[in-house]
Amino acid sequence: MPVVLVVEDEPFVRMMGADVLEHAGFGVIEACNADEALRVLEVRPDVRVVFTDVEMPGSLDGLALARRVHDCWPRIGVVVTSGRGHVDEESMPNDDPFVSKPYAPKVLVLRIEEAMQRGRSDNDDP
Repeated sequence: MPVVLVVEDEPFVRMMGADVLEHAGFGVIEACNADEALRVLEVRPDVRVVFTDVEMPGSLDGLALARRVHDCWPRIGVVVTSGRGHVDEESMPNDDPFVSKPYAPKVLVLRIEEAMQRGRSDNDDP
C-alpha cells in the first residue's frame, strides 16, 4: 500500500484529507507542520508522496518543505494545497501539482497518483 504523508496544521482539514486518501487505498501518516514532517521522513522510507499545505506555523512553510523533500528525497512526489488561491508557477518547486482548497476527493486522489508516478519516473535509472 503506497504511503502518503499529509502535512496540514488545521486538524479537521488534515483529518478529512487523510480520510479521503485512506478510502482510496493509501496508507496515511499525518504531520501538523513541516518540522514534524521532516522527522517522519527521516524514519519512514516507505513514504511515496508528501501532500502539504502552503501556510503552516514552524520553521518552514509548505513550499520550503516541498523544496527540501525534492533535495533530500527525490524519489518522493509532492502535491501542494492552499485555501488562499493558486500559487504562481514560479513559486512552485519542481512544477509540483497543486490542489486548491476545498478540494474534491477525486481531484486529490488523481493528483496524488500523478505525483507518485512522477516521483518514480523522475528517478528511474536510464
